[in-house]
Amino acid sequence: MSLPLIALALAAFGIGTTEFVIMGLLLDVSRDLSVTVPQAGMLVSGYALGVALGSPILGLLTARMPRRQVLLGLMGIFIAGNFYCALAPDYGSLMAARILTSFCHGAFFGLGAVVAGEVVAPHRQASAIAMMFAGLTIANILGVPFGTALGQAFGWRSTFYAVTGIGIVAAIALWAWLPHNLTVVTGSLMREVRSLARLQVYLAMLLSVLASASLFSVLTYIAPILERVTNVTPHVVTYVLLIFGVGLTIGNFVGGRLADRSLMPTVVGGFVAVAAILTVFGLVTSMFWPTVATVFIWGGTAFALISPLQLRVVREAVGAPNLASILNQGAFNLGNASGAWFGGIAITGGVGYGDIAWIGVLLAMIALGVALWSWRLDFRKSPAPVLATSPT
Repeated sequence: MSLPLIALALAAFGIGTTEFVIMGLLLDVSRDLSVTVPQAGMLVSGYALGVALGSPILGLLTARMPRRQVLLGLMGIFIAGNFYCALAPDYGSLMAARILTSFCHGAFFGLGAVVAGEVVAPHRQASAIAMMFAGLTIANILGVPFGTALGQAFGWRSTFYAVTGIGIVAAIALWAWLPHNLTVVTGSLMREVRSLARLQVYLAMLLSVLASASLFSVLTYIAPILERVTNVTPHVVTYVLLIFGVGLTIGNFVGGRLADRSLMPTVVGGFVAVAAILTVFGLVTSMFWPTVATVFIWGGTAFALISPLQLRVVREAVGAPNLASILNQGAFNLGNASGAWFGGIAITGGVGYGDIAWIGVLLAMIALGVALWSWRLDFRKSPAPVLATSPT
């Protein structure tokens, strides 16, 4: 892996840690700030909505700026936001700090994915994007479990101080290793915006929304599910999150490799797999080892979709790759927010933690239908084959 990809992956590690670690600390935050678990869960939705709303704004504002400077500036926002999270005196302040932190997320991953694809050969673009997102998956192996353990041992604020330090290291790596000659986008911004107005672009982004909603409708409440249904201790939750992160990492690389060979079959197969494994998860959450096994497989199948979906959007919006890539990160996080919201509404309405998985199954099945529709449109726009005829 080249140094630019390592720098991007390190930054992704920090961003992934701060995004996901809050789920392992929900009970600690709710107790410390005197709010309910669903209210604490809204910190996930608030972050995701910040990404969804901030991504298009930052995408438009930075569309003509040098990519290197933009990525470094976004890491500055990340560092400041996490430092404010650690200092937040109450729930409202923590929510505001989370939203500030989220502003860097979509733009960084969107622009970083384009840069990752630029520094490798065209036939390795999905794998390069997966390399960058490996930082996000490794965050779930190392950052989230150890961040959760750190927060449980020394208070949840200590986790955000640690993430601030990760951000500083990542910013130094980006400054040292990102090329100075990255492509600068020129031309009409309005022409780029108009190039996004295609049905296949909309469908690709809708798939990103649904994939994330399916994941986060369950993942947001994974700690209460494990503690109250599977009956494990908070200490064991950390190890289950570690296993989930291993699954994410394996699935991320497998999905990138498969997408380089055949993009839409990878997407369709991924949604079938997610629906199937969440169905199993919904049936076995009261049993420890089956739950651990399904959590591992679920992580792999869910993240096998990320780089294929990102590449699908970029390829469909060929006239505006930067803007489309950034907007798709907003789509992913709109799914994060809606998934967490769906789960919270269900719990508030009386649905048990053991039944939350069925929401994820339903969303995955809807996504499968959209993916099949989009794939069918690909065949319709393909030119009809010319039949060879023999001379008479």
